[in-house]
Amino acid sequence: MPGGEAASGGWSAIAGALSGHLLAAGLVAGFVAVSAMFLIWWERKVSAHMQSRLGPMRVGWHGWLQSIADALKLLQKEDIVPARADRPVYWLAPLVVFVPAFLAFVCIPFGKTLIPADLNVGLLYILAITSVGVIGIFMAGWSSNNKYASLGAMRTVAQIVSYEVPLLLAVLGVVLMAGSLSMQSIVSAQTGAWFILLQPVGFLIYITAATAETNRTPFDIPEAESELVAGYHTEYSGMKFAFFFVAEYTNLFTVAALATTLFLGGWHGPLLPPVVWFLLKSYSVIFLLMWLRWTFPRVRVDQLMSLGWKVLMPLAFANLAVTALVILLFNGGTR
Repeated sequence: MPGGEAASGGWSAIAGALSGHLLAAGLVAGFVAVSAMFLIWWERKVSAHMQSRLGPMRVGWHGWLQSIADALKLLQKEDIVPARADRPVYWLAPLVVFVPAFLAFVCIPFGKTLIPADLNVGLLYILAITSVGVIGIFMAGWSSNNKYASLGAMRTVAQIVSYEVPLLLAVLGVVLMAGSLSMQSIVSAQTGAWFILLQPVGFLIYITAATAETNRTPFDIPEAESELVAGYHTEYSGMKFAFFFVAEYTNLFTVAALATTLFLGGWHGPLLPPVVWFLLKSYSVIFLLMWLRWTFPRVRVDQLMSLGWKVLMPLAFANLAVTALVILLFNGGTR
């Protein structure tokens, strides 16, 4: 029957598309898991050598199996829930933190054709989806019924909301120069010169704001152990705690991948395959962020907020205004 054949073809197309999406999701999930374990091990080694130590050495060659051992240990840990916790919110919080970090990989261009989905608003999608994670952090602190966790969650909201504004303004300068929100279009616009050469102030603002967005030293106020025990995830154990940890390092790679795409030419580079160039640049940015973490002391809350609103914000507006003026004067007739 013609109708039956059409229906069969339609279902086959749907099944094929679904299989492709599931395969892409599985590959991204595998990369996220391996990358997070590698970054945990790498940060331990980087911090150790900066402090004249060896770091993990006994589990595998130079301790490279230590992250796998930690994952197995967390799988076997007892899942403890506070007696007065808001259980549904408490259970959902780690997923609300992890899932947006995972979904951000949909629009990250690892190569010219190596991208799960090249959306025409890819950059907007990444910035929007990564902002959802702050809701999960607040859920974790509030549902734990713990004053230290609640304070850490409220600090997170204040910090991330404050630093998102200069980060977005720094990114807008790149969008103006590329004339597109598509991640691949932004990379293609850097064939002549990387945007870090044309937007050095924007890059510095982005790196500073991204460090605060990922709650890393010197901006790790939400989980300051000397003040808040461990902050918003004080009451979490086992795999729930592991979700927070994996999300943190997944976000670390995401901000580095964004810096690579927006300012460092993305996957462009000679001789080596595009994906190798992209990963080299991304892990170089991650090394820079680790270097900052183990170099600077933690700032106070008032210093954190003052830097965001009184320094980065005016600087970001000035950078955006100058960028728009230059584009208007030199490219106004061609756009």
